[in-house]
Amino acid sequence: MADTPKLSVEKALNKIRKADAAPKSSSEARDEKMQVLDEEIERMRAQRLRLERRSRKTD
Repeated sequence: MADTPKLSVEKALNKIRKADAAPKSSSEARDEKMQVLDEEIERMRAQRLRLERRSRKTD
């Protein structure tokens, strides 16, 4: 019986997704990265506000 290389499920899914994804233009890729960063900024702002409210309560 021939030995076949086994992939983890995660690696297999990543290969399939990569093959299915259409090549993006540089501006589309940049826009996508900017959107991710904007979401991260919003998350961090919300976290900062929560922490500031908590610290005011303890003062």
